[in-house]
Amino acid sequence: MSNPLFFTIPLIAIPILYWLYTYPKNKYKQTNLVLYVHDSLTGDDKSAITIAGKDGPTTSIMHFGTLLVHDDSVTLSPDPRSKEIGRAQGMYINSQLDGKALYMSFSIMFIDGEFKGSTLEIQGADPFALKEREFSVVSGTGYFRFVRGYGIMTTEFMDIQNLKAIIKLNITVKHF
Repeated sequence: MSNPLFFTIPLIAIPILYWLYTYPKNKYKQTNLVLYVHDSLTGDDKSAITIAGKDGPTTSIMHFGTLLVHDDSVTLSPDPRSKEIGRAQGMYINSQLDGKALYMSFSIMFIDGEFKGSTLEIQGADPFALKEREFSVVSGTGYFRFVRGYGIMTTEFMDIQNLKAIIKLNITVKHF
């Protein structure tokens, strides 16, 4: 007759050893980023256009139901002349009846620096009248595969008359 411990010890030890071996490999890394998005609907540096709204493409983004697409410069400082490390590409839809909030969905595509070739997918509400707005980081590629996270958006500069803005994104993500 066999000793029952002969079978019990391996049944307990093997899963524990497997978990100990794989746990460090699956541990999340945390990355904190501070980025600046330079958005302009007018002038020579125009990076966004209205494509639909109640008056067609001439509708102001400040009106409910207006859709805007953008391909904005992303830098590490608020200075518009600073080195570009990426592009913020996607869309905004004015989604609040009084016109004071946008729904945003865009990709930050890193074109230079440590994260070159990677992306972060941003999604959420932008009630731009507030000083700070929180948004979700819902996906990513490259360095940011299996990412999850959030960000705090603040307006560093806004020129409503000329439809120009510099938006600070303070992003915290966890990924493998």
